[in-house]
Amino acid sequence: MSVAEVAAAAQVSTATVSRVLNKADYVKPETRRAVEEAIATLGYIPHGAARSLSSRSSRIIGAIIPSIDNSIFAAGVEALQAHLNDRGYHLLIGSSNYDPEEEHQVVRSFLEQRAAGIIMMGETHTRDCLDLLARHGTSFVNTGVYSPERPYHCVGFDNAGVATKAVRYLLQLGHRHFAMIAGITADNDRAIGRVRGVRAELASAGLILPDDRVLERRYDIAESRAAFRDLMALPEPPTAIICGNDVQGFGAILEAQHSGVRIPEQVSVVGFDDLVLSRHLKPSLTTIRVPTQEMWCRAADMLLARLGGEDTPRAVEIETSLIVRESTGPAPASLAAAGL
Repeated sequence: MSVAEVAAAAQVSTATVSRVLNKADYVKPETRRAVEEAIATLGYIPHGAARSLSSRSSRIIGAIIPSIDNSIFAAGVEALQAHLNDRGYHLLIGSSNYDPEEEHQVVRSFLEQRAAGIIMMGETHTRDCLDLLARHGTSFVNTGVYSPERPYHCVGFDNAGVATKAVRYLLQLGHRHFAMIAGITADNDRAIGRVRGVRAELASAGLILPDDRVLERRYDIAESRAAFRDLMALPEPPTAIICGNDVQGFGAILEAQHSGVRIPEQVSVVGFDDLVLSRHLKPSLTTIRVPTQEMWCRAADMLLARLGGEDTPRAVEIETSLIVRESTGPAPASLAAAGL
């Protein structure tokens, strides 16, 4: 693909295309739109990066994480970088902010930087993003999900299935009044899976999780504290709260301490990830342990094998486990005695 082909498609000169690529101010808006549409349609990548991609001469791997705020992603990227360095590769890092359109732009940027392959979180990608990767023959691997039925390579776990571990444990403790502080499910297949898994496991026990007991919040301590307050203010407050990740669990525990709610005597709280702080809180947080470093390193091995022309499994499942700590206990005796 060349600048001349873009110019022909947009019916402008090659100089105009160059001005648009260089973000010059003196290009008419309608002309800029025509050039940008031609670039998107043709999948043009500037600076000859497409030729480098096709020859696999680059030693650069791109990784896109949802956020730089969460230490679970920092731990994974740190392990990934060391793993790639040992194999003679360099790492580019980008953040999508849980926005598939923003992820698409990061992918385009990585291709401009001649990334040989890309590792992404989850499987919610725009059609344009997938088409761009396919057009340039760029290998990618999804992490954080395990979907053997899907056509894309992945290394991770079944979020819905893993969430059921927490539900089963709480049911064994006698809990029947459940709630969730969930992540924002829009454009987040991992959050969707965790909510779906909790609902399915409760349904198998003859229980329903009403919509007003599933509060979607950002993975933020302040928002999680507010969600905990709202749940405990219900006419019939939950005795068990399952959180979308550990950060939300931290918020629930901190708000309980602030408001005088006793954990786990009045309400049990479960997180997801097993961040380092989870074991140091008082009470320490029961959570789902995800071997993040292993997941990202195995994703790198899969990607590098594909770049080397090797056959690889399409889906690799990572083992997770329930870590029981102080934030969970039997359902309150008064409710258990009443059969509720």
